[in-house]
Amino acid sequence: MKLLSVARTDVGRKRQINEDALFRDDARGFYVVADGVGGHNKGEIASREAVEVLRSWVYGAARDIDRLVERIALGDNECVWEVRRLLESGVKSACYMVYGMAELDPEKRGMSTTLSAMLVGGGMAFAAHVGDSRVYRVRGEGVLQLTEDHTLINYKIKHGMMTKAEAEKASGKNVITRAVGHKDYVQVDTVDIDVLVGDRFLLCSDGLHGYLTEDKEVADLCAEGGLEECAEAAIALANQRGGKDNITAIVIEALDMKK
Repeated sequence: MKLLSVARTDVGRKRQINEDALFRDDARGFYVVADGVGGHNKGEIASREAVEVLRSWVYGAARDIDRLVERIALGDNECVWEVRRLLESGVKSACYMVYGMAELDPEKRGMSTTLSAMLVGGGMAFAAHVGDSRVYRVRGEGVLQLTEDHTLINYKIKHGMMTKAEAEKASGKNVITRAVGHKDYVQVDTVDIDVLVGDRFLLCSDGLHGYLTEDKEVADLCAEGGLEECAEAAIALANQRGGKDNITAIVIEALDMKK
């Protein structure tokens, strides 16, 4: 299996600065989207720094990752948790770095970012996540959201304090409950899932998924057509529906190595 990806990012129609950051490496099977938290100082620095720290962490652990995914491919499921812990540690390292930078510079005080990352290997996809950017797997017409939004609205829905119908009309949808750099430590969600040839993945900031009304729209964007066409269609859709935030999308496809 080999991976191919296309990424697009856009400032949108309302913002002056693009506070989103991204990274993709098809050879390593590693992808990241980060969204600097709006309303805080230097969100673009927080997102960029978080992505770079996590990238460095994963590259520094490349030998361990290669060893683990090789064992996973051979059926050693115990290694799955080791990969998840490795990604979790990388995100926590990024959190500590962003927080430390803000503590040293008053102009950066309060800066933070979302961070959603995916590592593919051994026939598995591993995601690590903080905030409200998202990772989706698209398999044919089926869509699976790998990440859970860390937002106040989602928290209220999850704990029975609000219905989904009420949430649609509620204000404060962008209030997040976890962010990288807000404190020196953050709780990181991790998940793993199988990957088949033909699967596509979408990593995106809320500037895109905030305009998607149902999973079918994710499938419509990603299930067919070339990857460049899919990524550009995602940016265009968000801008057509308002473009109130920065928009970032990475579209990835798992291909047959023999073809």
